Order: sequence, then C-alpha cells, then structure tokens
Amino acid sequence: MKRLFLTGLLGVLVALGIGWFVARVLLENGADDAAPATAATAAGEPDARKIRANLYYVSEDGLRLVAVERDVPFGADTAEQARRLLEAQLLAAPEPYAQAIPEGTTLRALFLTEGGDAYADFTGELRSRHPGGSLDELFSVYAIVNAVTVNLPAIKRVQILIEGKEVDTMAGHVDLRQPLARSMLWVEPPAASPAPVTPAGTDAAAAPAVQNR
Repeated sequence: MKRLFLTGLLGVLVALGIGWFVARVLLENGADDAAPATAATAAGEPDARKIRANLYYVSEDGLRLVAVERDVPFGADTAEQARRLLEAQLLAAPEPYAQAIPEGTTLRALFLTEGGDAYADFTGELRSRHPGGSLDELFSVYAIVNAVTVNLPAIKRVQILIEGKEVDTMAGHVDLRQPLARSMLWVEPPAASPAPVTPAGTDAAAAPAVQNR
C-alpha cells in the first residue's frame, strides 16, 4: 500500500514538472515572437518632428509673393530637408493666398553638389500647366528657389530641372539654364522669422535672370 502511494506521488510530481517545463517554453517562445512585432511597429512609425520654415505663396492681389511660416517635416540631413521643404511648398496654399506652382506638379528627385547648389527635378506639369506671364513665372521660380535657400543657408543656389532635363525657361521668361540664387525682390516679409535649420547666412538677395521674349 505504501509502495502504491509513493508511486502515485512520484507520478504527480513528474506530471507537474513536465507541465511547468512546457509552460515555461511556451512563455519564452511567446515573448520571442512578440518582440519582433513590437520592434517593427516602432520602426514603422513616422518621424513626427517638425521645423518652422518660410514657404512662399501668391498674395491676394496677385502682385507679390508672401512668406508664410509653416510646419515642415524634419529631414535627417540637408538633402532630405531640402526635399521635404519643396514637397511642402507644392501642397495647397493656405487661405487667403494662392499657390505659385502649377497644380499637379511633383518633385521627382533632388541632389546637392559640394559647392552648395541644389538640383531639383520636377514633373512636366511645372511647365505644361503653367498659366504663363512673366510675373507668374517669376513667382513660380522663386517660390521654389527661396523655399530652399532661405531656410537652408548651406544651399546657395537652385537649378530647376523638368523630367530629368535642363530647360531654357518654365514659361518663356526666366532663364533656368543655370542655378539661381535667392531673390526677395517680389517677396513681402513674414510677420515673424522661423527658426532656420542652420544659422542664417548674410548674403544679399541676388538679382534674377529674366529673358524678354
């Protein structure tokens, strides 16, 4: 009788031990499976950081550009920040202003040179949907150029490309065959200056190159 009791007790202990071991293995495997999912979720989260930047839109009377402070997604380096600035510049204008760049235009690519020039490549809508007129063309060109050069002083000039190619002009008036420096000639100053990504430069506004055709 005592032997049967001991045998039964031993069986219960063995069963409990096996159960504990199985439960531990399952818990460990479950933790391992959950870890990659958590890491993937964190990696997939967008960077919520923003910078304050001046973007440029056409005034209500249509006679000048207006610098408007807006939140722009943060870029990890100068090239990425320039891209994010131009992508923000292409979005709809805030009321009561008008967009200076033709609707449907998107940025295809952007790259920088060691000398501080940016080459911004846009889709064909930049030219095919442009309304024309020398003033409107100046607004389009310098909304692009100023959005980059004013907010990123490390970039001194911007050359506008269309569909991966150099072009003479956008709508027949402004010479785009070389990189252009910023020009504030048609810009109404903002009410307050944004915090630039790097210390602001002190170079004077450059005069634009305009072709009379």
